[in-house]
Amino acid sequence: MAKSKIAKALKGQVEIYAGTVKSRTGAQAIEPDHSPRGKLGSLIAPPSILMNKQKYIPQAKDGPKLAGTDSLRAAEQFLYTQSELLDGKHWQSYIDLFTDDGVYWMPVQAEQTEWEGSPSIFAEDKLMMQVRLGRVTHPNAWSQAPLWATNHVIGNVQIESESAKEVVVRSRFHMMELRRDSVRHFGGTYRHTLIKSKGGFAIKLQRVDLFNGQAPFDYVLQVWV
Repeated sequence: MAKSKIAKALKGQVEIYAGTVKSRTGAQAIEPDHSPRGKLGSLIAPPSILMNKQKYIPQAKDGPKLAGTDSLRAAEQFLYTQSELLDGKHWQSYIDLFTDDGVYWMPVQAEQTEWEGSPSIFAEDKLMMQVRLGRVTHPNAWSQAPLWATNHVIGNVQIESESAKEVVVRSRFHMMELRRDSVRHFGGTYRHTLIKSKGGFAIKLQRVDLFNGQAPFDYVLQVWV
């Protein structure tokens, strides 16, 4: 695998760690209820979601020829499936929605037009997404325990542009995040650049502009919004 631009920027200091621990450590040793509520491990989407993913994304018989309302309907269902994967913590299946060179980007300001050489809240290619997955699924991932969950609502889906090979989709989102007894709200705009194929769509770029990105928070975002 070619070294990613983000990994190069970090000078190769990227480590993916997955495994188990034999004893409680850190906060877990002090407060046992910090332990995860269930086994996180390798999360794969249930068959029902995968079936819906194939059902809702049209497959052109002789190449990608989605257009008009067909593209809008397909894009809506793709975004709904993405949200189900995130809310169900099926993060590996979510990562698999991206192309090999796909990027998840959450800029600090709406005026930003590129992620290289400028600060971002998130700027992750698939390698860095795998690093995050390894961290949040680790047995000592305190940010994920207990009572941690999200709920996404997607709306106002519009096709901004479309060509024979890709479609740019803009939408609004609202996400509720539950951690212990606290609920945080995040809202904003998604802009997806989707690559067409006979199998449906793949994400080349997912840009997330938070409406409240400059607001103070008790703790940082741990997973993809």
